[in-house]
Amino acid sequence: MPVEATDDAFWDQFWADTTTTVQDVFALVPAAEIRAVREESPSNLATLCYKAVERLVQGAESGCPTEREKQVILNCTRILTRILPYIFEDQDWRGFFWSTVPGAGRAGTDDLDDDDGARPLAESLLLAIADLLFCPDFTVHSHKRGPDSVENMQSIDSCEYIWEAGVGFAQSPPLNYIHDLNRTELLRLLLTCFSEAMYLPPSTDNSVLNPWVTFFCSTENRHALPLFTSLLNVVCAYDPVGYGIPYNHLLFSDYREQLVEQAVQILIVTLEHDGGVPYRPPSPSSMEEQETTGPENLFVNYLSRIHREEDFDFVLKGVARLLTNPLTQTYLPNSTKKIQFHQELLVLFWKLCDFNKKFLFFVLKSSDVLDILVPILYYLNDARADQSRVGLMHIGVFILLLLSGERNFGVRLNKPYSIHVPMDIPVFTGTHADLLIVVFHKIITTGHQRLQPLFDCLLTIVVNVSPYLKSLSMVAANKLLHLLEAFSTSWYLFSAAQNHHLVFFLLEAFNNIIQYQFDGNCNLVYAIIRKRNVFHQLANLPSDSASIQKALQRKRKSPDVISRTSSQETVSMEGSHPAVPAEPGTLKTSLIAMPGIDKLTEKSQVSEDGTMVSVPKTDSPDTVPSDQSAVTGTSDTESNSGRDNEDVFYTEAEMERRRLSSASSTSFWAPTPEWVLSWKCKLPLQTIMRLLQVLVPQVEKICIDKGLTDESEILKFLQHGTLVGLLPVPHPILIRKYQANAGTAMWFRTYMWGVVYLRNVDPPIWYDTDVRLFEIQRIPQDRRMSVKALI
Repeated sequence: MPVEATDDAFWDQFWADTTTTVQDVFALVPAAEIRAVREESPSNLATLCYKAVERLVQGAESGCPTEREKQVILNCTRILTRILPYIFEDQDWRGFFWSTVPGAGRAGTDDLDDDDGARPLAESLLLAIADLLFCPDFTVHSHKRGPDSVENMQSIDSCEYIWEAGVGFAQSPPLNYIHDLNRTELLRLLLTCFSEAMYLPPSTDNSVLNPWVTFFCSTENRHALPLFTSLLNVVCAYDPVGYGIPYNHLLFSDYREQLVEQAVQILIVTLEHDGGVPYRPPSPSSMEEQETTGPENLFVNYLSRIHREEDFDFVLKGVARLLTNPLTQTYLPNSTKKIQFHQELLVLFWKLCDFNKKFLFFVLKSSDVLDILVPILYYLNDARADQSRVGLMHIGVFILLLLSGERNFGVRLNKPYSIHVPMDIPVFTGTHADLLIVVFHKIITTGHQRLQPLFDCLLTIVVNVSPYLKSLSMVAANKLLHLLEAFSTSWYLFSAAQNHHLVFFLLEAFNNIIQYQFDGNCNLVYAIIRKRNVFHQLANLPSDSASIQKALQRKRKSPDVISRTSSQETVSMEGSHPAVPAEPGTLKTSLIAMPGIDKLTEKSQVSEDGTMVSVPKTDSPDTVPSDQSAVTGTSDTESNSGRDNEDVFYTEAEMERRRLSSASSTSFWAPTPEWVLSWKCKLPLQTIMRLLQVLVPQVEKICIDKGLTDESEILKFLQHGTLVGLLPVPHPILIRKYQANAGTAMWFRTYMWGVVYLRNVDPPIWYDTDVRLFEIQRIPQDRRMSVKALI
């Protein structure tokens, strides 16, 4: 039965209680009741939402001078956080907050034709939240001078109330845990408002903007700049270790951590601008252009305009500190606080590099980039066996792909690696390049089966940095040769349409090192000489039908090529834990398919003076013509649609259905002699064959003459050898730079919202609502599969 909106006594009971917490609200207002009201008494639900927003607007205007008013604001905030997901899940209700309520708004009129007419409820709510986030004595420190002076909320300059020192703000206000708690509640409601995106199915239409984010990040929000600055500074200034007293996080709650988590989630969600084209701040000459790109997102604009070195330094050090936090080793177990929001931090770092090229160049200007690289490699290694963390593997690899497109990244990798983070990898002495190769090898050989689509990306990164690697260790050299050996077996090459690309990538990396960094890479040259039969077998790969069939039959009986490692390298880093699969029952969210490497990157050629020139696209050996797309087993991250996959996305369940249907049909791809010859003749083997032709007889002669069995003498000989004038003319260096497109934009949206969904469990804001952007899956009992079965 509808209750009148004017019955204040009835509505006030929802927010009058002074003892509730957000957890109480979630427990006292069950999902079934919200849905029942939505279906049976829609006008009551509408009035409840309208009344709650009205109270927030009143609080924003008055500045909440009394404790009771502050409590009312918090209770309204919690009720809206609880109800909004059930408004979004129903298509008929989704427009409700964008309608105007008669009698509400700026001029107390519902005349929509009048510019000064009523505001949509969503706008009133968002502006009230923004005001309340800078409300003296509620969410910020008051600047009032005397006991009687009251600050006027309408005339307040919120730039003076930024929450933390850092970018563009020098004063650090004293910590106040009540303010932190109140900010956290309001940010949680703000995130819930933005989460309408979760209830829309994946779409590659870049013009579909999130109306909540669009309005909040527009010039309508007078607090946009101080809020963006507050969020960024609170995240980058946070130090979870604090005073360094062991176990102090067990003695008292860290309210700042909850605030930082909500802040970083708000940042990554608001920084999702419209679509797959990199953002460029508008110039006066591009005004017509600007009109076609829709309203400008001020958060993206502010992020792209940060330019002071000290601001870059503050942001980079803050992100690096937080990413490194879970890696810190202490002799007292659990003595330091470990943060859990590294996935959100990786997305934030990605956005920083993507929208602010000056920041990207700052990161690569010094070896500080290694403070980001090492934690990323740690997370990749740690997550490789856990299928619930496939998304984390992708974001880590994407960041490395983006960085590897810049020459400076390859140069920085030559710095010796000495910190030794506890990782389950072989012990080695060498550089950060060695660390990268050893971890990539571990991911490929012992990772989860769903990581197969990332192999192209991993090897592209290796190729991009290879021309700059001055001296690979023996461990890393052996790992690269081991990958070539595994990927070049005839049955692996013939078992899927694009497997040969992996061999092309590895050969290109070897050629780059031999042509540009021969001096200093005697370990790799020695490893190539030792494994020379692999190159001879590749050059003589049989392509007749009988040999192809024989190779594919051998696949079933073949030993585990890929899992074999040499015995002396099995000792792992001190304090390391092997990667373990997800616990059965763990929730994960599905991801859409990722575009192939040819869609993810564009080729640039490095010219004589070090500048890069774009290379026009051709059907080069590492680009699959669309009719050759593999119809192999697909997964939630694979991009095999059978056609050009730029705009085709499937959830995991849909891909499984397609896989089963294609398995039952006869449309399987099959290798033919013509297909083998089409790429075999392009294998870039000339440089390596020439190297072997020159060096193998010399090495054999030394061994016979001196009776050598000791490899150190051979290495010494190779170290002082030269191939000047003996090798083919050096080929131009090709770099594959990451390029944004509709596919990656959509992937980021599903990944980011999946992370936000899974991380907000207390209270469980979206749990058991009808989310459509992704599917929520429970990991079944352990059926761990590894790539060993594939190679």
